[in-house]
Amino acid sequence: MELADMKAVVTGGASGLGEATVRRIVEKGGQAAIFDLNSERSKKLIEELGRESVFYLQTDVTDAKQVEQNIAQVVERFGHINAVVNCAGIGTPGKVVAKNGPMPLEQFEKIIQINLIGSFNVIRVAAAAMRKNESNGNGERGVIISTASVAAFEGQIGQAAYSASKGGIVSMTLPIAREFAQYGIRVMAIAPGLMKTPMFDGLPEAAVESLSASVPFPARLGQPSEYAQLVESVAENVMLNGEVIRLDGAIRMQPK
Repeated sequence: MELADMKAVVTGGASGLGEATVRRIVEKGGQAAIFDLNSERSKKLIEELGRESVFYLQTDVTDAKQVEQNIAQVVERFGHINAVVNCAGIGTPGKVVAKNGPMPLEQFEKIIQINLIGSFNVIRVAAAAMRKNESNGNGERGVIISTASVAAFEGQIGQAAYSASKGGIVSMTLPIAREFAQYGIRVMAIAPGLMKTPMFDGLPEAAVESLSASVPFPARLGQPSEYAQLVESVAENVMLNGEVIRLDGAIRMQPK
């Protein structure tokens, strides 16, 4: 699928990896709907990129009814949906048992709810809409790309909840791809390493330099634009299906 033909839903599309993806889609002639809670950043992005190519729907990805309603609005606006890029997520760290006692269960539940269940929620509704699409020359009706993490494979101390949520994304990619194969809908995941997203903005420069040096090559943080570049590659290559691609400069995370 060429990005110029893409009618996409991008969750977390107002910042970081999602914003870079929205920009890439629009630059290549496609259209994107931003599902995000940050209305201010979303509206600024729309002003910059143009209302013909981008629109915004305030969306809590964990809300089943809201996602159903918003997907319906996207179909009405674009005519159909043929792509989803799931970037919405949080990464609140926390030890299972800290000095003041066990992690509040609500903290674990919230991370799973947003990262894993939120991704699944959007997939289930969007795929139902994609099934109705006319297939392209490759027999393809849609592509779904979710965001995992290297923490799914090498979670650090304090990342039990985050690793579990991203591990869930990894684990569900293949069975969903197998299920959707009959409809011509591909399902993929990208597992980024250390990326220069807003979560790094508050870190001291020395900390950023130390983290950058831990990446074998290139010895720096990944750029959101590189994530978006991989989204484009996945969209264009119809043989990419049911797989998780690491985007990490060969880093393997240490225990802490």
